[in-house]
Amino acid sequence: MSTVTRYLKPLRGLLLPLLLVAAWEFASRQGASHAYAFVPLSQIGAGLSELLASGELWLSTWASLQRTCLGLLYGVLAGFAVGALMALSKVAERLLAPLYHTLRQVPILGLIPLLALWFGSGEFSKVLIVSLAAFYPMTLNTFEGFSHVELRYREVGRVYALTPLQQFTQVLLPSALPSLSNGVLHALAFAWVSSVGCELFLSTGMGLGNLMMNAETGSRMEVVVIGVLCIGLLGYAMNQAFSRFSRHLLRWRNLR
Repeated sequence: MSTVTRYLKPLRGLLLPLLLVAAWEFASRQGASHAYAFVPLSQIGAGLSELLASGELWLSTWASLQRTCLGLLYGVLAGFAVGALMALSKVAERLLAPLYHTLRQVPILGLIPLLALWFGSGEFSKVLIVSLAAFYPMTLNTFEGFSHVELRYREVGRVYALTPLQQFTQVLLPSALPSLSNGVLHALAFAWVSSVGCELFLSTGMGLGNLMMNAETGSRMEVVVIGVLCIGLLGYAMNQAFSRFSRHLLRWRNLR
């Protein structure tokens, strides 16, 4: 492999995005109607400079990230507790599993009108929606992780006469870590999407969803495009960051 090819190989992933950008710019030059739907790149650049200078983009992004992190924390903790309880207690599984599997069939955004009626359209409702979005995948992955711990590991715990707490922390939890990591990764994706989604429905306060709604009302399509790009790029960045952290955390699996 030549030196040029070796340096260009990591850039192959940019080929399709660059082609899409070129097609977008071409479509924007096909008339006034196309220029409204496919905003010219120069206009998007000017809008980005305006949002950065005013600080509106930073504030909106920070509000969405803060809401996502808070809801993710609550959802992951609750999902871990409920999933572990159902996996380790047959009684808890019989009591909680039917309700859990019924509720998780309801789309999260479909609950927004009901939650807004109960709790209003403020910050509490938004964080609750994000928490529920993170709760469902975390619960399922936690349950699967603890339920499928290999029997030989459990037998080792019994041979060494470990207490129930020691068995949980030294046998069950390490064995379930890959599934737990997968649950957090899924919860992060659902939390980010639901955070922006609830901002679109509950248009109060700051956030990228609110920024896009206000821009659509004012026919600022370049701001809508900037909002979509920020949502996609931030979601990808968070996914990649946690994936790398998870691989580092679980690097011991390759040593066994």
